[in-house]
Amino acid sequence: MSSNDPGVEIRAQWGKMIRAIFWDNDGVLVDTERLYFEATRRVLESVGVALTESTFIETLMVRATGPWHLAVDRGFPESRIPDLKRERNAVYSKLITESDIAVPGALETVRRLHGRAAMAIVTSSRREHFRIIHEKTGILQYIDFVIDAEDTTRYKPEPDPYLKALDRSGLSEAECLAVEDSERGLASAVAAGIRCVVIPRGLSRGGRFEGAWKVLSDIAEVEGVVEGEGNSSM
Repeated sequence: MSSNDPGVEIRAQWGKMIRAIFWDNDGVLVDTERLYFEATRRVLESVGVALTESTFIETLMVRATGPWHLAVDRGFPESRIPDLKRERNAVYSKLITESDIAVPGALETVRRLHGRAAMAIVTSSRREHFRIIHEKTGILQYIDFVIDAEDTTRYKPEPDPYLKALDRSGLSEAECLAVEDSERGLASAVAAGIRCVVIPRGLSRGGRFEGAWKVLSDIAEVEGVVEGEGNSSM
C-alpha cells in the first residue's frame, strides 16, 4: 500500500551504511547548554524576570522561540530586546571562555570515528561562540565541515541546517546519521529525512524523543551504532 508521506521511502533505506555523521554541538560535543541558560537567566534577572529551567527548556530547547517575551510581558520595551540579547551573548562568551565545557568521551569518540565516515558539526550556535568553544576542544581537526547559525536563515527545529549539511556532503539522507540531544534538534534532523540518535544529558534529560532512531546514554555508544551499520575500522 502506498503512502503519501515521502519520509516513508527514506526511512525504508535507513539500513544503508552510514557514510556521514552530523554532530550537534551544544549538549553533544560540549557541555555548554547549562552556561547558555545561566547567561540568559542573569540578563533577564537584571530586568526583573525570573527565568526557570523549565521555561528555558520549553522556549529554547523544544520550541526555539526564546524567553524574551517574558520581559516584554513585564513592560520591558520590545525595541530593547536586541540589547538584552547582545548582553546575554557577551555574558555567554565569558562563561564559555572560563568554564570547563568538555563532554567526557567526546574527543575520543570523534577521534576513533575519523576516517570511517565523513563528519560535520550542524549547529544553530553563533559563529563567534562556536569559535571560542572549539579553541580548546581539539575536536575540529577531525571535522570535515561546519554548518552554523550564519549558514541558514532558519534554524533548528526547521530542517534547513541539516538540508544544508546534506548538500555539502553530497550524500543522500539514508547515508547519514545525526547525533542530537534536544527535541528541537531531533525535529530538525527528522524533518530533513535523516535518522537521528539522541543522547539526553543535562537540561535535555526530561525530553520526549519518540521520533529518534535510537536513544543512547553516552556519546561513546555512537561508535557502536556506526559499526552496527557496517562501517568497520579502516
